[in-house]
Amino acid sequence: MVALLQTLLDIIRLRKGPDALPYSWLLCLLTLTLWLFSGLSMMLLSEGLDDQDFLVGTFTGVVALACYASVIVATNHAPRLLQTATAILGCGALLTFIVVTCNVFLAPFLSADLVRIIVTLILLWSIPVEGHILSKAIDRPRLVGIIVAMAVFIFQLYLYSALNPVTAVVAGTMS
Repeated sequence: MVALLQTLLDIIRLRKGPDALPYSWLLCLLTLTLWLFSGLSMMLLSEGLDDQDFLVGTFTGVVALACYASVIVATNHAPRLLQTATAILGCGALLTFIVVTCNVFLAPFLSADLVRIIVTLILLWSIPVEGHILSKAIDRPRLVGIIVAMAVFIFQLYLYSALNPVTAVVAGTMS
């Protein structure tokens, strides 16, 4: 487990790609479980989030994975799909746990605005991370992966706000 976490941290720091993970359905299932648990933790430990936020967030995450899968298949790199999904799910879980940790442990010491800025920066870091993973999976320059990841991120935001307009409005009034 420590080796998995170290590899995922290396991917988050853009030092390794999804090829550093073994081709394993069990590992993919493990990272999927971590990803779901991180989302559940976010819902339970973050103020203002409820079960609908968890469900919509999970749905938009699955849609994002489907978008990445379609790009991988369209570029004739389908054999890399499992490792790529494992990397995206695992890195997403770790980044979400970092956000939850910031919300829980930094909130008592820092202003709400500063915590929100830190959380937003972590969320935005997921774009180059997913772009890096995708670019490695399809053998394209990192910029191509980041552009695709940015498009998927914007699509996720649009989809999330369409499916859960109350949270989108509340989040918009908080900034």
